Amino acid sequence: MTVGIGTGGGSAAPSDEELAEYEQERPARRLRPALNLGISVWCAIVSVGVLLQVFFPLPQGTQFYLVIFLAAVLPITLLCYRGWKVPPFLNPFKSRPHDDPGITDWILAGLAFAVCVYPLLDFDGYLERRQAPTALDVVVGALLLLLLLEACRRTTGWVLPAFSLLFIAYAYYGGYLPYTWSLAHQGFNFDAIIAQFTMGTAGFYGTPLAVAASYIVLFTIYGAVLDYSGAGKFFIDLSFAAFKRSRTAPGRTVTLAGFLLGSVSGSGTATAVSLGTVSWPILRRAGYPAEPAGGMLAASGIGAILSPPTLGAAAFIIAEFLQVSYLTVLGYAVIPTILYYLGILLAIEIDARRHGTRSAETSQDSALRLLLRFGYHFLSLFVIIGFMAVDVPPFKAVVYAVVVQFALSFLDREHRLTAKPFFKALAQGTRSVLPVAATCATAGVIVAVTTQTGLGLNLAEIIVGAARGLTDNHTVVLILTVVLSAFAVLILGLAVPVTASFIIAAVIIAPALVQLGVTQPEAYMFIFYYAVLSEVSPPTALAAVATSAITGGKVMPTMWQAWKYTLPAFLVPFAFVLTDNGAHLLGQGAFGGMLWTLAVSMLAVAALAVVTGGWIVVQTGWLERAVCVPAAVLLLYLAPVTITAGICLLLVAVAINLIRRSRGTNADPTPPPRSGAGPTEGSVAS
Repeated sequence: MTVGIGTGGGSAAPSDEELAEYEQERPARRLRPALNLGISVWCAIVSVGVLLQVFFPLPQGTQFYLVIFLAAVLPITLLCYRGWKVPPFLNPFKSRPHDDPGITDWILAGLAFAVCVYPLLDFDGYLERRQAPTALDVVVGALLLLLLLEACRRTTGWVLPAFSLLFIAYAYYGGYLPYTWSLAHQGFNFDAIIAQFTMGTAGFYGTPLAVAASYIVLFTIYGAVLDYSGAGKFFIDLSFAAFKRSRTAPGRTVTLAGFLLGSVSGSGTATAVSLGTVSWPILRRAGYPAEPAGGMLAASGIGAILSPPTLGAAAFIIAEFLQVSYLTVLGYAVIPTILYYLGILLAIEIDARRHGTRSAETSQDSALRLLLRFGYHFLSLFVIIGFMAVDVPPFKAVVYAVVVQFALSFLDREHRLTAKPFFKALAQGTRSVLPVAATCATAGVIVAVTTQTGLGLNLAEIIVGAARGLTDNHTVVLILTVVLSAFAVLILGLAVPVTASFIIAAVIIAPALVQLGVTQPEAYMFIFYYAVLSEVSPPTALAAVATSAITGGKVMPTMWQAWKYTLPAFLVPFAFVLTDNGAHLLGQGAFGGMLWTLAVSMLAVAALAVVTGGWIVVQTGWLERAVCVPAAVLLLYLAPVTITAGICLLLVAVAINLIRRSRGTNADPTPPPRSGAGPTEGSVAS
């Protein structure tokens, strides 16, 4: 969804097409007005149907609804997203303002609709034939598989379809593997594989698509309603008005705006791009170099989908896998969110001194005035949390929030949701879920094969067995398994979207962690954080690539700056899977335990900020940084002995830095103030 946040000025602002590319991984088509209107009407009808399904569910059950939902969105996906890339010299649309689908796309869309509605012709009989599908059932199911793979390729690239084909090959040929191999299974013929995909509840119509059709689409509709009612612009304006005078104000503003804007967007990269469009001219005036500014924007955008009340699409899947409420998953994320933003704020404080930044006036309105005039935009967010707190399901809570936001929009003459903007919001809500729906349905291939062949448990045995082959010490085995799992999720996330990487890792890697005594909430949250963090991890780091395009900074340095800002989020998940007290960081256990683990973890984050930022009271030398590395690790282990040792090391680093200041031996003298800048670094430090 493109967030309506006004104009930010400057030539770096990306076009709507570029925003769509960053948000949805691959760009959608630019359709001619008439066709665009027709598809918008269809999408708006789908949104209305989704909203009605919440209160008037179909009597045939969830799977029947999922069949209808896929029939509604798959053809549109094939029309709205480009097929195979055509060389520029062969592209007849290269100079036109649109690139409508061709005859092949229309044929694929029509075929997709036909194979999706096929089960509805005799739904009960179709399900009863699962153990003995007819030849027509298999042909239709195979066509649906191919069309889903193509839709997924168009929206997110070729990697997830390739993974899916690899899993299909394993399901078919696994029976030919030597029976002594851990990965060997009885083998399944093509009919059984297709039946598992299309007729069961673990394939295309399994948990991933159910989450997309029952939760995610409702939140994209809600986000679109927020957008068109002016909430996105208000969140940006409020953030800029909240911090005006301090030299750290621009950085704090970006952080707050990213957090608030994430509730509208729900996409980390899209939030970073939308935020950068507005914020980069201000950060540049404040004296931020391009690479640190790009890293800050990427970290702020990603933080939005790591944080309540938004989180990402994977959070809904966690709730389904664990059979807990979405509010419970939000509770898991509270303390990690505090630690994440603490790390960003400390990095901002340090960078303000390192780069000699200054304040930058951005708004004539006071924050109080904006809150009094437009603070009602927060009400719908409180409605969601409030209803879920009294055990109202999240899909109902978000519909109530949509109704509330619709009514509140009439308090602002400029953003009233009259017929036309409300129609656009409904259409945008369904359009935003198209890539997610294609990804979730395709990921059902991996879930189905894993369930059918027992692959998850087999791989868990292999992973744990590999670690135990090196040592018999349980703690070391757990550490090795967790480190390997983190790298596996990061590498997987470099190639596939967050939702897909989480689903794959949840069915393959989570069983290995659980086998070693990690609880399911800890295992799933660990995987969730690393799936999200893949968006700021070199060498791809989509969010950092996007923000570097806006700031004009070099790509790789921007990636490393983003990594610096997000480092606490990389290390804190280790604490809640490796340590006995780590469960407190997920809001589990006694309240007192949560408080002391939060306090100790905040000290660890401060130590990490010294390592990456190189500042305590004055610029640090290599010695202070070297001391703070083991201090952070020991503190995050959350055991009394390691905490004591970590605090002692941290105090040693502070003492060394104080001695350095008293002797006037700043390790890296402050750069001279920029033109128009405020006081020098030394005056700030003193």
